[in-house]
Amino acid sequence: MPGVSIDSPSRGIKLSTLPLLALYVHVPWCVRKCPYCDFNSHELRGGDARTLAADLEARYLGALTADLDRALPDVWGRRIVSVFFGGGTPSLLSARALDGILSMIRARLPLLADAEITLEANPGTFEAEKFAQYRALGVNRLSIGIQSFDPAHLQALGRIHGRDEALHAVQIAHRHFDNFNLDLMYALPGQTLDQALADIDQAIALAPTHLSAYHLTIEPNTWFHRFPPKVPDDEIAATMQEAIEARLESAGYLHYEISAFARPGRECRHNLNYWRFGDYLGIGAGAHAKISLPARIFRETRWKNPRDYMERALGEGAVQEAHDVAPADLPFEFMMNALRLTGGFPLRMFEERTSLPRTLLLPTLDRAGSLGLVERDHENARPTLKGQRFLNELLQMFLTE
Repeated sequence: MPGVSIDSPSRGIKLSTLPLLALYVHVPWCVRKCPYCDFNSHELRGGDARTLAADLEARYLGALTADLDRALPDVWGRRIVSVFFGGGTPSLLSARALDGILSMIRARLPLLADAEITLEANPGTFEAEKFAQYRALGVNRLSIGIQSFDPAHLQALGRIHGRDEALHAVQIAHRHFDNFNLDLMYALPGQTLDQALADIDQAIALAPTHLSAYHLTIEPNTWFHRFPPKVPDDEIAATMQEAIEARLESAGYLHYEISAFARPGRECRHNLNYWRFGDYLGIGAGAHAKISLPARIFRETRWKNPRDYMERALGEGAVQEAHDVAPADLPFEFMMNALRLTGGFPLRMFEERTSLPRTLLLPTLDRAGSLGLVERDHENARPTLKGQRFLNELLQMFLTE
């Protein structure tokens, strides 16, 4: 099936305005590597530590500082709308280390006064005093990796926390934060529909402002890929997805992205910037960046191994790979993000983010519409429910010829 065609291979990028800019900070260590995880995470030595050593934190702060300093010329003067600490397990950081990182960032980049500052946390690393300090330092949103409340499923997923720790973590979150997300997974090994909904019902009862519900996928280079567990088949998993979406909608959560649900006004601003093809600077081991300049858009990847990253950040530079995004690749890259939004996007956003005319998209959007995958008018386009269910097939239609 033909995809989007760029009529002139010499067409250049000419952006009249630059998109919003977010900052991502990667903390690559965790207590234990989960068997399903394909993120850049590395177990701490000993496997049972609940915090990073002070000398390791200091070295990593030095590397982050050098990394950001080298990146500044490409983002100089642009305001940061959100900061996201991801991992790994950022909640392994001491309050002292987090203060150092945030102070370093604020000294170099202008953060909006109401910037969303999110920190990922796992229940097994929650400490009431530390999280009170996080809040005092300016973190205003938590994302808590619960995954399940069922002890058997937590064990199957290799999680280091139990049900009681998960409930305690949410209690602490409520005490100090008025905005937090719970991450859940479904289609787990041996999971039934009733069990999946029991997790959702428990999460709803805990009253988070945001919920993420992810289908467990078996990713390459994971333990589950080498030793696949028995998981629900596609039909049962689809039934779970539909039931979860219905249950969350009835509880007042807006389904605004394929796997994301929020109370009105509590959508994750950082992730929305990704899905709207905004810019983001990523620092830290294995972090990615997508930066727009008036005449080019480029992507970068940092060195993944923490030791390599720290050595190179303090030496020749932390960036392992960088490349410009070709104009011919922009339609697919834009749609790969924007079509995750259940409400879709205004067509003018494609023009603003890529400098390409919206007419490039229209034939493919119309073809997708004829298949029941997309709805559009002269101003907006959005995936249908069928398009959300068959997102990969829909995205392939926007690959360039």
